[in-house]
Amino acid sequence: MRTIRDIPQFENIPILVRVAMNVPLEQGRVVNDYRLRRAIPTIQYLSERGARVVLLSHIGEEGTETLAPVYEALKKLIPRVSFFPETIGPRAREAVRSLLPGHILVLENLRRDTREQLNDETFARELAALGDVFVEDSFDTCHRRHASIVGIPKFLPSYAGLLVEEEVRELQKALRPESPSLAVIGGAKFSTKEAVLTTLLKTYDHVFVGGALANDFLKAAGHQVGKSLVSDQDTDSIQRLLGNPQLALPIDALVVPGDVVGTPNEQTSARVASVDAIHPDESIRDQGPGTDALLASLAAQAKSILWNGPLGKYESGFVGATDAFAAATARSAAHSVVGGGDTVASIETLGLLSKFSFVSTGGGAMLDFLAKGTLPGIEALDAHPIA
Repeated sequence: MRTIRDIPQFENIPILVRVAMNVPLEQGRVVNDYRLRRAIPTIQYLSERGARVVLLSHIGEEGTETLAPVYEALKKLIPRVSFFPETIGPRAREAVRSLLPGHILVLENLRRDTREQLNDETFARELAALGDVFVEDSFDTCHRRHASIVGIPKFLPSYAGLLVEEEVRELQKALRPESPSLAVIGGAKFSTKEAVLTTLLKTYDHVFVGGALANDFLKAAGHQVGKSLVSDQDTDSIQRLLGNPQLALPIDALVVPGDVVGTPNEQTSARVASVDAIHPDESIRDQGPGTDALLASLAAQAKSILWNGPLGKYESGFVGATDAFAAATARSAAHSVVGGGDTVASIETLGLLSKFSFVSTGGGAMLDFLAKGTLPGIEALDAHPIA
């Protein structure tokens, strides 16, 4: 994989950098700048060598959001940054041409143009016209086939940034864990997790399934899950995985009555139940203390820990199991690799970020890389031959 260390010339060269600026906003302000901080090394590397650095990113899902507040947060982290409220066209090209060597320009939200997510070749060509070199440093979107990820490399010499290089190196290590090893996969949607679970069950001594994902497995194993969230599951695939001796599931859960779901009384109405004692009118919201203790024991013994996804309904305040496992992993002497938005949020809230060996910026991208060993955005870097 070519990296920015292989770029032959930097001085006064306009270099397009796909970065991860899709950070959480509240009332027009960035509330978590973790991804921005992880983007800084590549930006500085290019800027310090005299490149004209042009940052491309998206924000939000609607296509209407602006990167302006993200720019305001970024300029507190690095100097010589400016913002231009367009993405392509003659005015954007002029803004790039006017950029001084070593300076940095943030262009507007890529997804304001619907052609970005459609991987429209014309849009990719218009983006590529802004620079002479392309750098992919948004690992969290490398699993997407969008114009700024797989389209631009068709038209420009392309390289991996320092963050993408580090992500690939560390996740490749995670695919070769030292025993005893523990993988923990939470979140929801079995369809998005089947491939990675299949891969991890071949390489890890223990693979624990938690979060809403565990509901699918508990149901398939014959347990009552009441009104809990379950996928439109492929029962045959889940049954196949259930037969693997490395697979581990929750042994108890925090459940709430169906009539308090979605109300402020959810947390105060919760009770602990073994997975054999959940009522038909109840919903699982988190795993119970017995499961927390089981995971803590496995973490204490492990030499390798891989974790992606929350272990409860994190967004509704059921953070107990996620926080408990974050603390258990931080106490462990294991080499720990973690990723996923809510997972990282838990670690940061607890002040434990420095206790983990590697924290990935990817959620879905991390899972896809672990399942397949590569991603479309990484493969695309070889699309344009370099003489």
